[in-house]
Amino acid sequence: MSEIDKQLLAEPVKNGQVLPVIKRRVETIPRIGVFGVGYFKYWAQFEGLYDQLMEKQHIFLKKVSKNKVEMIDFGMVDDVSGAYELLPKLKAANLDLVFCDMLTYATSSTFGVIIKNLDVPIVLVALQPDKALDYSNASTHLQLYNDDICALPEFAGVAVRMGKKVPEMIIGTLHDDPQAEKEIAEYCAIARVLHDLKTARIGHVGHPIEAMLDMHSDATMLTAHFGLHIVQCEANEIVTKYVEADQEDVEAEKRRILDFFDTPDPVSDPISEKLKPADLEVAARVSVALESFVEAKKLNGLAYYYEGEDNSDIRKVMTNLIVGNSLLTGAGFPMCGESDLKCCIAMFIMDRLSIGGSFAEFHPVDFNGNFILVGHDGPHNITIAQGKPVLRSLKKYHGKPGFGAGVEFKIKEGPITMLSITSTYEGKFKFVITEGESVEGPIPPTGNTNTRGFFQPDVRTFLKKWVKEGPTHHFALGVGHHAETIKKIGDYLNIESVIVK
Repeated sequence: MSEIDKQLLAEPVKNGQVLPVIKRRVETIPRIGVFGVGYFKYWAQFEGLYDQLMEKQHIFLKKVSKNKVEMIDFGMVDDVSGAYELLPKLKAANLDLVFCDMLTYATSSTFGVIIKNLDVPIVLVALQPDKALDYSNASTHLQLYNDDICALPEFAGVAVRMGKKVPEMIIGTLHDDPQAEKEIAEYCAIARVLHDLKTARIGHVGHPIEAMLDMHSDATMLTAHFGLHIVQCEANEIVTKYVEADQEDVEAEKRRILDFFDTPDPVSDPISEKLKPADLEVAARVSVALESFVEAKKLNGLAYYYEGEDNSDIRKVMTNLIVGNSLLTGAGFPMCGESDLKCCIAMFIMDRLSIGGSFAEFHPVDFNGNFILVGHDGPHNITIAQGKPVLRSLKKYHGKPGFGAGVEFKIKEGPITMLSITSTYEGKFKFVITEGESVEGPIPPTGNTNTRGFFQPDVRTFLKKWVKEGPTHHFALGVGHHAETIKKIGDYLNIESVIVK
């Protein structure tokens, strides 16, 4: 069994149908630092206050630790000397994100040198223990115990004076506050994205389709802005794995594919057929080869496009990656066709947020129903499919050479988010983000994904607003509404981000 284990499992029966799932990659663990702030002059004035505040921080640490992170507790900083002593420790810890726990009022000298010199996202956390003071029994001690909000304006103002952005913040109560818990989880998820981007190895095979000028990318600039490394690969490396694939592995892969996908009869599209044994054989052998290739190159994702000579093995392999790529994408290794590296990174971000991330573009508008079809001919994140995905044999891949198995499904009904990573005239990257709904209804039986996407306020207005932001024609499509979270990621990466509403 290889390290990339694509063993297919089965969920419980839903509505009489067994819905298969894919065993995910082993998640990486982001490193999050936590330090509290207070004011040293209070300790001698109010007996027991220091211990009470440290107990507050202990409760917060337990909340953070629930989110599959490696957490480092740096204690409390209560004067300027402590801030200077803490700074090198924070830098040495190789952190992905830092929570500053606002335990009570603290002078901004405990924060200024840290925000000035630390190039790691900092989130200010103000969670007071009581939902309100007991005013009839209030005291200065109780006020200080609940003074988590007091220094927030001061810290924000000093961040600006230090030439930095005002940090994100969580405001709420320490107990019985689901919104605060949700925001803590959100920042832990953001830390995971930032952690994985810094170490990702994204493979690149071939080149973008020559005519698609919006997709060309500078690999060095991708490293500069995202931290990841682009691994330049050769198509023949996958072909070699294809030729060398063990037939027992291929047969096992065929069984897994048939367990995972439906293979219905064709409907209305004359270029589609019921899955042919020969196409299944090729798809399974390519899937085995692709898994071996990804493992050998230690890749976390792949963008590819390579045509090859007609009737050659290289064309057969490189035009039949869709099934294997869809399985790998669902397992946490985003794969992106047409060599779109920027979209591959968008899919990677969505995957690490655990919201899917399927390769998509706009298809025809339904003006009667006020929605637009969004999808692509592959690859796809099949873990976010509505029901069981379908395999069809396609006599041709429209606009591209080759033929073979195509993956067809729609994204789960409900809220969806789209992310396009585009480039500007100045050579910078830009996030174009929006939220919508995947609505119920049939999709074209064309062997491609297609989701009925509804966007506010109406399809015409939305499309005009989206296009005016200069996106690429590809984007990542995920489930749930996560535009604000993705925008925060863009902000932390110093990438312009726009939410189309």
